[in-house]
Amino acid sequence: MTAPLIEFRDVTKRFGNKTVLDGINLKIYEGEVTTIIGLSGAGKSVLLKHIIGLLSPDEGEILFRGQPLTSMSRDERILHFGRISYMFQNNALFDSLTVYENVALPLVETTRVGRHEVHRRVMERIEQMELTEATDKYPSELSGGMQKRAALARALVTDPNIVLFDEPTSGQDPVRKYGILTMIAQYQKRFGFTAILVSHEIPDVYFISNRILALYQGKIVFQGTPEELEHFDHPFQDEVMKSLEELERELTGVYSKSLFKIQNRSQLRRKLGEDYFSLVLFTIEPSESQLAHDVGKTIANCFSVRGGFTVRNAMDEFVSFLPYTTPAEGEEMVKKLLDERLFNLKLAAGTTIRAGIVSGKAGEEINDLISKAKQVRREIMRT
Repeated sequence: MTAPLIEFRDVTKRFGNKTVLDGINLKIYEGEVTTIIGLSGAGKSVLLKHIIGLLSPDEGEILFRGQPLTSMSRDERILHFGRISYMFQNNALFDSLTVYENVALPLVETTRVGRHEVHRRVMERIEQMELTEATDKYPSELSGGMQKRAALARALVTDPNIVLFDEPTSGQDPVRKYGILTMIAQYQKRFGFTAILVSHEIPDVYFISNRILALYQGKIVFQGTPEELEHFDHPFQDEVMKSLEELERELTGVYSKSLFKIQNRSQLRRKLGEDYFSLVLFTIEPSESQLAHDVGKTIANCFSVRGGFTVRNAMDEFVSFLPYTTPAEGEEMVKKLLDERLFNLKLAAGTTIRAGIVSGKAGEEINDLISKAKQVRREIMRT
């Protein structure tokens, strides 16, 4: 793997007698989406303030492209921190400024860019965020989604290398959470910046993250991909799962893929023993957060009353597990779902839903069954 963009080596931070960061070691790589997870009060915000230079470690060192920040000259540090942008949890748009003025603010306050260049950059970002019609509007006149896009336009107007997102989905309902995360993922790919998210919204952020850093009791106890986290055996997992007991209800019956794998793998085996089950893979086109949420909720509610449960496998994919059900019985349940539930949804023209059904036994690899279901899926609905 390439050298890290940002590296913490044995970083410790204390406030009085309390040690918040205790010998932190972490690596963040350029061009990736890295998410720092942990329970509330774990020290995520303190860690973030070290990345952006608001705090300095009591012990240890922070490196940027292999160079310790303490060895940089004043001009080098200014240049480094000037390429980092920050998207605040609650957008932090100024109510007295228009969208144009809010987006322009970082250029006006922190650079010597001329008026014409400021206008060019601001309008470029506004157009890219599809906010042209809102240019002269005030934040109070915008929807929540438009406010998020305006805040992101402001964060990107200085062409940063690194963008930090502090709890970007905190306090949002499930539909808006996925919309915000999709927006971050899309623009990160489009502009190529390094994204660092701090979140306790586990596991919502797994869908867009390349790497996960788990902060627990002042230490980074895990660094790796979301898939590798599934096999991580540590007390961190138990405490995180306890904090997520209400997640299933919050998502109206739809589990996340990662939460299911972590929390329910052994439960499924215990429940089913050597007995059989059916797996149904649903795909929804086009991939859009509101549409996928509505369809996934309907699928989950339908199958939950029959003893099944539903996993969100991707933004546009849902997997339902039907205990003690043969594929033929599963086909009948899908038909009832179609007749009784899905046709009652107000789906936009051009929506296509496909389903594939396979049988499985306890202990089989879920990803293998999902692959088989993809091979046999067929169109069940088109509007």
